Amino acid sequence: MDRALNYANIRPYAVPGALEELTGPAGGVVALPGWLDWSPRRSYDLSDPAALRMMYEQVIQEGREQDLKAYLNADLLVRIWPDLILPVRVRRLWESRFTGLRDRAA
Repeated sequence: MDRALNYANIRPYAVPGALEELTGPAGGVVALPGWLDWSPRRSYDLSDPAALRMMYEQVIQEGREQDLKAYLNADLLVRIWPDLILPVRVRRLWESRFTGLRDRAA
């Protein structure tokens, strides 16, 4: 299959204009709406590192810009960035806009 025709290579992903725009919760239990997470388990305890990573991966890959701002927290994102499992293209989009994330992942 031609790489140019692969959906993963052309799919649009949202990236905020600035990390400071990410003012989502820094703790507690977060329930994502169905358009972000259509799995039966849509609640995430942010004190659980695995749940935190799973929620951030989901929001980053599926969210619109307003979702990123509502559900992601800049400080948490910077802290867990190296541990997130993201498609290469998503990681490149974010790291090209926010070089501090790239430096953190190195």
